[in-house]
Amino acid sequence: MTLNELARGHSARIDQVDARQPGVLRLMVLGLIEGVEVQHASSAIGGDPMEISVYGTAISVRKQQADFFRISPIITNV
Repeated sequence: MTLNELARGHSARIDQVDARQPGVLRLMVLGLIEGVEVQHASSAIGGDPMEISVYGTAISVRKQQADFFRISPIITNV
């Protein structure tokens, strides 16, 4: 599953990053690295870009770039 597929309001852990694209490297500098827990906070109209919350900070990520982040969903018991 990729970050692009994460539903709004859901959380996940980044498992793997394909850092071959320059835009992905920039996102890694901002904190989107392997092992980090992220949450899909919201999306723009039309769904792109999506707003990802990491360490309490909102980062806008284009869906095309989000495909380079492999994730594992975090299941919470309510």
